Amino acid sequence: MEVRMKSNLVAAPKTEDAVVKPPSMLGVRLKHARLVAGLTMTQVAQKSQCSESLISKIEAGQASPSLAMLHRIAVTLDTNIATLTTEEAPREGPVLLNGERPVIKAGGISLERITLPKRGGLLQANIHIVPPGEASDGLIEHVGEEVGFVLEGSLELLLGSERHLVQAGDAFYFSSQTPHGYRNVGKVAARIFWVNTPATF
Repeated sequence: MEVRMKSNLVAAPKTEDAVVKPPSMLGVRLKHARLVAGLTMTQVAQKSQCSESLISKIEAGQASPSLAMLHRIAVTLDTNIATLTTEEAPREGPVLLNGERPVIKAGGISLERITLPKRGGLLQANIHIVPPGEASDGLIEHVGEEVGFVLEGSLELLLGSERHLVQAGDAFYFSSQTPHGYRNVGKVAARIFWVNTPATF
């Protein structure tokens, strides 16, 4: 999720390098997508609002970007996070059993896949797992729509200049073109069933 944070909103400190080891194929896929797009590392860095050295480190498997940073890079390369991070080809069949769903980690936030990436797929669903104090590193905006349902914990949902506190049992909906982000202001991990279309993450 990411665009520049408005001055009246609070977000977690921006960090280009996350502490989580990147997926083994992320760098290879990122470089391939960049070459297919015909862009230099400098051009990707400028469009993604990050340093060229970060792009170089990600491609070399030496750094892991936050989800928001990876989202910006994916948008720059006209792709999505799922395409850049999925390790295995999606399995056949409509059922994903509990405990067998893939989880993407970047920074302190995790995404548990409810739908697996599929070329041409229009719908994407994840469970966002946000520990206390964790937040998106700013606001993002893109084409589409989003809907969420809070399974556990609480979350401050940032929509433009508005702040909404949502707790277990609460639901929300908004246009993805509204700058959006979130942070966990509670004392326990928040788990949010989050659906967006078209596929973004």
